[in-house]
Amino acid sequence: MKVSIITVTYNSALTLQDTIDSVASQDYPDIEYIVVDGGSQDGTVELIQKNQDTISQWISEPDNGLYDAMNKGIRMATGDVVGIINSDDFYHRPDSISQIVNAFQEFGTQCVYGDIRFVNPKNLEKTVRYYSSGRFAKHKFKRGIIPAHPTFFTYKKNFEKYGYYRTDYQIAADFELLVRFLHKHHLSHHYLPLDIMKMRTGGLSTRSWKSTLIINQEDLRACLENGVKTNYFWLYSRYFKKLLELIPALF
Repeated sequence: MKVSIITVTYNSALTLQDTIDSVASQDYPDIEYIVVDGGSQDGTVELIQKNQDTISQWISEPDNGLYDAMNKGIRMATGDVVGIINSDDFYHRPDSISQIVNAFQEFGTQCVYGDIRFVNPKNLEKTVRYYSSGRFAKHKFKRGIIPAHPTFFTYKKNFEKYGYYRTDYQIAADFELLVRFLHKHHLSHHYLPLDIMKMRTGGLSTRSWKSTLIINQEDLRACLENGVKTNYFWLYSRYFKKLLELIPALF
């Protein structure tokens, strides 16, 4: 089984090497690594060129945002299974991809996902939040609860059949795609109870109160468009759970 891993970048020279190194460290032998750059001017392209022994395909050109770039990478992919790793994230363990492939083969599932550690950008060994995708169940979409998207892998054919990331969403196209794949189209899925990836805090969906408003508006829209009945009360209730997850990191 060939696995295509896609990284979308834009002016990511400060963090991209960690991402590349984590892909290069994987013990699974059949990985295609694709980097889609949005026309960076900070040395990212030079860094990509320096790592072409790890990177299978890459492009650098203007795009119409994060999700447009992800779609470009998926269309470029020649693997059976596709996953996304952001340019400031990195795999926590060298057997991440091997474990994912084993899950596909053992359980005959259409999708696999696992857990993620959110880490302090200034101290990558300090976990400030642990997100377990084991808490996910399809009925929890109405509360805005999803599997950890950076750990989500599925067959390329599912994008071709059920659609790509929606570029008319600003922040929550990953949420919409998971609702569409897992709820609307009932793709089978398997939870892998492993901390597959580390993610630096401060991502697109966590930067400001304005981002919080937008993401909840888009989550509501994604649910309603894909047949999940919810409202703002249910969606905002998830933040109490996030607070509980953060408490251990404070002590």
